Amino acid sequence: MKEMKTSPELLLRVQMHERQQNLQAIAAQLKTELIGIDDVIDRVMGAVRAWYVMPQLITRPVIVCLWGLTGTGKTQLTRRLAQLLGFYDRFVEVQMDGFSQNGDSYGASTISGTLESAGLVEGAPGILVLDEFQRYRTVSSRGDDSKVERFQDVWALLSDGKLPPALSELHSIERKLADALYDAERAEEDDAQERRKKQQMRYKIDAWDAQALKRSLKLDAPLLDIMQWSNDYIHQLLVQFRSSQQSWETDYSRLLVFVCGNLDEMYTETASRVEDCDTDADIFHRLTSRLSLIDVKRALAERFKPEQIARLGNQHVIYPSFSRSAYEQLIATTVQHYVQGLEANCGLRFVIGSDVLAQIYQNAVFPTQGTRPLFSSVHTILSSALVDAALWALEQGAQAGQPLQVQMAAGAAQLQVQLPLPGAPEVLQQCFAVPLDLNKVKQRTSADFRALLAVHEAGHGLVYALLFGRTPQELKINIATFEGGYNSFTELQATSRRNMLDMVCVGLAGRAAERHVFGQEACTTGAEQDIRQATADAARYLRHLGFGARLSRTDVAQEPGDNTNTEVGPSNAGIEALLQAQMLRAQDLLVQHNALLMAMTALLLREGLISPAAMAQLCAEHGQVVQASAAQIPDAAEQKWVLEPYADMLAKHDQRPRMA
Repeated sequence: MKEMKTSPELLLRVQMHERQQNLQAIAAQLKTELIGIDDVIDRVMGAVRAWYVMPQLITRPVIVCLWGLTGTGKTQLTRRLAQLLGFYDRFVEVQMDGFSQNGDSYGASTISGTLESAGLVEGAPGILVLDEFQRYRTVSSRGDDSKVERFQDVWALLSDGKLPPALSELHSIERKLADALYDAERAEEDDAQERRKKQQMRYKIDAWDAQALKRSLKLDAPLLDIMQWSNDYIHQLLVQFRSSQQSWETDYSRLLVFVCGNLDEMYTETASRVEDCDTDADIFHRLTSRLSLIDVKRALAERFKPEQIARLGNQHVIYPSFSRSAYEQLIATTVQHYVQGLEANCGLRFVIGSDVLAQIYQNAVFPTQGTRPLFSSVHTILSSALVDAALWALEQGAQAGQPLQVQMAAGAAQLQVQLPLPGAPEVLQQCFAVPLDLNKVKQRTSADFRALLAVHEAGHGLVYALLFGRTPQELKINIATFEGGYNSFTELQATSRRNMLDMVCVGLAGRAAERHVFGQEACTTGAEQDIRQATADAARYLRHLGFGARLSRTDVAQEPGDNTNTEVGPSNAGIEALLQAQMLRAQDLLVQHNALLMAMTALLLREGLISPAAMAQLCAEHGQVVQASAAQIPDAAEQKWVLEPYADMLAKHDQRPRMA
C-alpha cells in the first residue's frame, strides 16, 4: 500500500485548528477560575488569537493593555494565561518603576537586559508583562517632563520589538580592551618573574566584563571560555560585530506584551473611595463599565507623552469593578474552598447558610478595593469560629463526613452550628462569636438619630422619584462609611433647564422633610452640604448657563484678559429667590404625599435601606407610577440618560409648516 504524504499546508491547517480549540478551552478554564471578568477574558483571548494561532504572521510585538482598579485580577490573568498556553518558561514579569535604581547592573536597569537575563530567546515567541505601568510616568502631575532612571529602552521595544545594543557597555568594553593592549605594550618593563606570572594566568578578563561581552555581542560561548579569550581575539569580535548589520539589533518582535496598571485618572468617581463599604457594588460596576478607549487615552495623557501613548497601541482592555453578583460568587467559592480544607483536615463537613454568606458580603466587600480585602475578611470571619466549632463537634462525638449546618444566630453577631446526633431526634446547637466589625459600626446610631436620618433621606428620595419618574439607585441609612445616610441618582447625559431646577428641589428636600415632620426649630445642621450644593447649582444656573434673566456668563475675572460679566452682586438676589422657590416646592410635594413619605420612613427604619424595586412598589401602592432604577436589575442596559423627549420634539417641529 502506498504511503500518503501530508502536505505542509495541511499540517499548518491542522495545527491552526488545534491551537484555536486550545485557545477556546483555555478561555473556558480561565472563566471558571477568575470570577467576574468573562468579558475581559473574551477581549484578551481575541487580542492574542493571531499571535498564538498564526505566529508566523507576527512581525512586531502584540501589545495588550489591561487597565483596572486594584484587586481585579490583571496580573493573575496574565500569569495563568502564560501557564495554560505553555509559555511559563518564556514568561517575564517586570515591575515598572522608572524612578529608582535598584542595583547598578545593566540587566536590572533595562528591558533588554531583563529579557536576556531571563533567558528569553531572540526572535522566538514569549510573553512579557509590564506591571504597575502607571508608575512609569514620564510626565509629572504639573505637566513637566519626569526623569526616569530605568527601563528607558521600553519605548523602543513597544515600537517594533527591535532593540539596539547597549552602546555604553560596548564603549566600556572597548576602553578596557584599549587599556589592556596599552599595558601589554609596556609588559617588557616588568621583570621576568612578573611576565611569567601574567602569562600563566588562565583568565584574561573578569566575570563581569565577560558577561557584558556575552550579552552585547550575543555570544553562545560559556562564560568561563569567554574569560580565557585573548585581547586580540576580543578586539576581532568587536570589529566583526560593528560591521554586521544583522547582529546589530536584538529582535524581540514576536513577543506578546501585556501592559498592566491602575489609571486612577480614569476612575475618578471610584478610585479614591477606598473606605466606601456602603455603596452597592453594582453602582460602581455600572460607572466603570461605561469607560472607553477615549477615557484611557485621556488618562494616559496625564502621565505620558503623546508619542509614547501611540506606542501602546489601541488594544486597551478595561476592567470594570466587580458587580454584586461577582462578589457573591467570589464569597461562595472562597467559603467553599475554606470548608473543603477543614473537611480534609478534620473530616467534618460544614454547610454554610446563605445568611452567613450575606453577612460576609456586608462586612467584607469594599467595591473599589477588589478581591484582596474580601479574601482577608473571609479568613478573619470564619477561621476562628469554625475551628472552635470543629473542636466542639468532635468532643460531642461527631462522625467523619457528618454535615454540620452553620447559620447566623439572632442578632447577627454569632454563628450557630447545629449537630444532629446519630439515632437521636434532638439536635445539639452551639454559638460561636464572629468579628462582624462593620455591623457594629452600622448599628451605633441612636433611635433618635435613625429617625432623623430616615425622614431626611426619605424626603430626598421621594421628591426625586416624583420629579424624575424613577427611583434613586440607592437609598440607605444603615451605613458605616459616612455619619448618616445617602441617596444616589443616575447621571444625566444631557441636563435641561427643567432638570436643573428639579435637582435643586431634590437637594433641598432633606431639609424640607425635617421641617415638615419635626418643625422649623428642630431642623438640623445635617443639610449643610445639601444647601452648599443647591446654592452652587443655583449660581451655575443663573451665572454660567444663562437660564435666568441675564444671558451673559457672570464670574469673577481671574486674568486681565478674561471676557466675563463681572457684576456678580446683582445675581445674588436671584440665587436666593430660586432656592426659596424650590424649597417651597419641595415642601408642597412632601405635604401632598405625606402618606408615602411616612411609609418610606418606616421602611428605612425597619430595613435600613429601600431597594429600587421596593420603592417602585411602594409608590405604586400610593398611586404613583415610578420606574425602578436599573442599577440593581440584572442585565439592565441603563446608561447615562436624557429625560426630555428631544427626538419626538424634533419630529413634531419638522412637521410644522415652513414660513415663506
